[in-house]
Amino acid sequence: MIQPGDRGDVVTAVTNTLHRLGLIAAPTDLFSPEVVDAVRAFQQARGLTVTGQIDAGTQAAIEEARWKLGDRTLKVESPIMRGDDVATLQSRLMEMGFNPGRVDGFYGPLTEKAVSEFQKSVGVKIDGICGPGTVISLMRLMRTVTGGAPVQLRDQAVREKRGPALADKVIVLDPSSRSDISNLTFDLAQKIEGRLIALGVSVFLTRSATSQPTPQERIAFANNTEADLVISLDIDKYHNEKAHGLSTYFYGSDSHGIHSIVGERFATIVQRELIARTDLLNTRTHAKTWEILRLTKAPTVLLEIGYITNPKDAARLADPNFRDVIAEGLVVAIQRMYLSAQEDAKTGTLRIEDLRKAGVRN
Repeated sequence: MIQPGDRGDVVTAVTNTLHRLGLIAAPTDLFSPEVVDAVRAFQQARGLTVTGQIDAGTQAAIEEARWKLGDRTLKVESPIMRGDDVATLQSRLMEMGFNPGRVDGFYGPLTEKAVSEFQKSVGVKIDGICGPGTVISLMRLMRTVTGGAPVQLRDQAVREKRGPALADKVIVLDPSSRSDISNLTFDLAQKIEGRLIALGVSVFLTRSATSQPTPQERIAFANNTEADLVISLDIDKYHNEKAHGLSTYFYGSDSHGIHSIVGERFATIVQRELIARTDLLNTRTHAKTWEILRLTKAPTVLLEIGYITNPKDAARLADPNFRDVIAEGLVVAIQRMYLSAQEDAKTGTLRIEDLRKAGVRN
């Protein structure tokens, strides 16, 4: 952790990038108040938790930000290449109708395949490596190509193909294993699991009642299931007990101009559904680049269901009946995402037994 007042080569490297991004006047080896403000602005723009300090996640994001498309040759290698140059490449390929997967800044097999398809279309060497020749061809073609949002069209087509029924869906529930809330989140996950299984959904939990997988293990597990949706269940905490309320998060990055269409849609639906059914304060939906949202292949939403440090929220969450209300609202929100407008109902009024009438199961 790099904090205000620290000095050294790491601070110099960080401030070099912040200077190139136009966030500070000049590089420095001192973590000064000006640098704190620049770090906060960077974190805000990148969808990171805004602290003004440089933790591992912020330092990795600053390292990614130093790369611009054309600075280096991009290819699949180990460790995986990551950076803003990769994200720019993915975004531009996507705008032209090629599918590099999610705009996540990681040069993986899907991005390599999209580059190969682009190379084939413009008649350059097909090797899946984005070197100077490929970048030049990309820049030339970008001047002549404008379009809509192919990724949105793909997402919409996939949803329409799968239809409104829940019986063929795969959903991963990811209950937090943080020691102070692990029992609550696991119990909530089980309540949701039971309701979804009754509707014919294939449900996977990323952990057992006692296991504590790492974030990387949870992401890998979710990706291996080929899920339609991943729901991460958490309860916030804060040093001030007055903080309270419900927030939902989806993958999005203002700096890359990209966000998860399905993730944002579900985050909005579940936020409205749970606020309508409870008296939790509405602290809204937010785009973030946290790894659980960024690296999970399926649309992923993280819920912060109140604050365990707030006496009123903690008392609600300790009540099994309240957790039943949350579970019911989440299941209904899942179905609302797949229902047609004609089959949908007013937020907060649809019940699980109503889902059968909407054609969820025969």
